[in-house]
Amino acid sequence: RRFWKDYPNIEELVGYVGKTEDEVFTMFTESAFYSPNGLEATAPIFAEAQFKELPSPLGQILASTQTFRRLPIPDRTTMLGLLVAMNDFERNEKTFEAYDRMTAHELFIRMKISKRMVDDFLRPTLLVGLFKPLEELSAAVAMELLYYYALAHQTSFDVRWIKKDSIGESLIAPLARILTDTYGVKVLHSSRVASIKLKASDLSTVNSISYADPSSWIPGGVKQYLTDIDACVLAVGAKGMSAIMKGSSELGRQVPLLTRAGALGSIDCVACRIWLDRKIETLAPANVLSNMPGLRGAGGTFFMLEQLQDERELWAVDGDEDATASYPQGSVVACDFYNAGSIALLSDSDIIDVLMTELLPTAIPAFRSATVVDSHVLRCPGAATWFSPGSFPSRPTTTIPGVNNLVCAGDWVRMGAREHGAKGLCQERAYVSGLVAANALIESGRLRDRESGEPLRRTHEVVPVREDEPQVKVGRRVNKAVMDVLGAVGLDSFWVR
Repeated sequence: RRFWKDYPNIEELVGYVGKTEDEVFTMFTESAFYSPNGLEATAPIFAEAQFKELPSPLGQILASTQTFRRLPIPDRTTMLGLLVAMNDFERNEKTFEAYDRMTAHELFIRMKISKRMVDDFLRPTLLVGLFKPLEELSAAVAMELLYYYALAHQTSFDVRWIKKDSIGESLIAPLARILTDTYGVKVLHSSRVASIKLKASDLSTVNSISYADPSSWIPGGVKQYLTDIDACVLAVGAKGMSAIMKGSSELGRQVPLLTRAGALGSIDCVACRIWLDRKIETLAPANVLSNMPGLRGAGGTFFMLEQLQDERELWAVDGDEDATASYPQGSVVACDFYNAGSIALLSDSDIIDVLMTELLPTAIPAFRSATVVDSHVLRCPGAATWFSPGSFPSRPTTTIPGVNNLVCAGDWVRMGAREHGAKGLCQERAYVSGLVAANALIESGRLRDRESGEPLRRTHEVVPVREDEPQVKVGRRVNKAVMDVLGAVGLDSFWVR
């Protein structure tokens, strides 16, 4: 639900659906990090720092001097060791894959990051940013995320949130209406792809798709088919890819990469919403829970929604704001868990009880005096991409070798020469990957104008993120020059294998 500063394509999408950024997003906000010892740190609004935007990483260092409440300065300075890795890990594809094979935890040890810095800051940051503990994350993808904190522009780590409803209601639904009303697109909602078939006379072309619509979910239901299709976009994660490839043996034989992608792991998430009988004051609307036994190994966040969205709508009954008069107008708290397999095994009532008696009061003691008026728990098994060590070569590519009208989209897709600056578990990256996939189909001549029948020629411009600052570019050039020399004797990036 978060939107970082450098999301230029999503900002363009906001205008395309006829809205303004002020209508869709909140202001940029601070975030607070809590442990069993209380408040550990705050993530400031870097754009509002005392020192206006300074060269990176100086700006981030100065803006963060007062944000750590317990972490000693000597531990913080050990983060400087990561600057070497950040300048190095994208030097070339071979180097990136070497970092990808290593866990983030192992890299931090080799870069001499202090244990306390890892446990109190890096571990919770990555657990809620990439949804897995350090021991189960690719070091390369961890570097991609931390780059935004340490080496990108001072303001790149500033974050804001959806102001009203949800992302689906604020952005996806208006876009769907434009596609259906203006371009005649038919959305087969609630339908699940069962298989993808290749043309019998040409195994390099997808010819048909079978799918199950709601009417075929019942026993005896009949599958539906789309035939003679122009192109197919696989906009799914590992869980969806696995389900599709199980029914697409022909495609699996033709494209082994897709079966490898479907075999990659994914991450369970749990989302909760709690309505309380009283207001709870917090330092920040967005908060991170870390190192608490009640998390059971999961990452945890909680958001004070009344500080971010219209309070009347949060308490509306069946969408009727006029029906809120007799209801308590207390805080409404959204709590999310990532890597949440152990949390998901609890009952709904037990999850809410853990939140209200253990986790939330540990962060903000005032939660102990609040009473739950209503609550809702949603389990999302396999909902997020898991960037596991060594997974990079198995992630799908935008274009699929051997099948000329099939492309992939999603935050886990490797875009190759079309690669974008948005990285990791990132809504901007997911959206951009869709634009890149559509552009690839247009460039291949597979898409035609529905009226004239002529091949489409105009691609959608993909807006790049801001360029690295000059000193960052210099640092990478110097690193490459040094590593090229060391590489001649096999000593380049000696901390990775």
